[in-house]
Amino acid sequence: MEMIMRANLLRSSVLTFAVLAGCSRQSESVPSSTIASTSSSAMVTFVKTQDGSPLEIKAELFDTAQAKEFSRTGKNPYIGNADAIAQGKKLFQMYSCTQCHGGDAGGQTGPSLRGPDFRYAKDATNKGMFETIWHGTNGGMGAKGKGLMDPTDPNNGLKPDEVLQIQAWIRSHDGKLTGNE
Repeated sequence: MEMIMRANLLRSSVLTFAVLAGCSRQSESVPSSTIASTSSSAMVTFVKTQDGSPLEIKAELFDTAQAKEFSRTGKNPYIGNADAIAQGKKLFQMYSCTQCHGGDAGGQTGPSLRGPDFRYAKDATNKGMFETIWHGTNGGMGAKGKGLMDPTDPNNGLKPDEVLQIQAWIRSHDGKLTGNE
């Protein structure tokens, strides 16, 4: 009887170990950046402007207090911040946004970014405009987000914090529309 009990205990222990080992391997196969961006209930869900499908952005790219706040709320904390507006203007020029959207973001060959009539209605919100800038459009604007702007260089492109500064500059042209409404 004692031999049967030991055999059952051994079988049970081996089975438990196998199950736990399998669970451990399964969780290791999921990239931590995916876990951070999909399991965090506090993180805003981003979607592509092109088709509304999910837009995965690595959580570690939200590396400033302002970017982290935006990732939780969808609200741009830089709106009205003079330093961020000045930096946003520089970035807008440096990334050649002026070529299509004009020197004051009022439109040129590309549409005005100042509203209230946006080519993509979602751009009235900072979350929507962020998604459009980050991943691009079907209308000719390429992605500007880090790692997307030039897929051969994962370090090329704007970081979330920089997109927020550009938005602060764009929103500074219209005192009524902040995008945080």
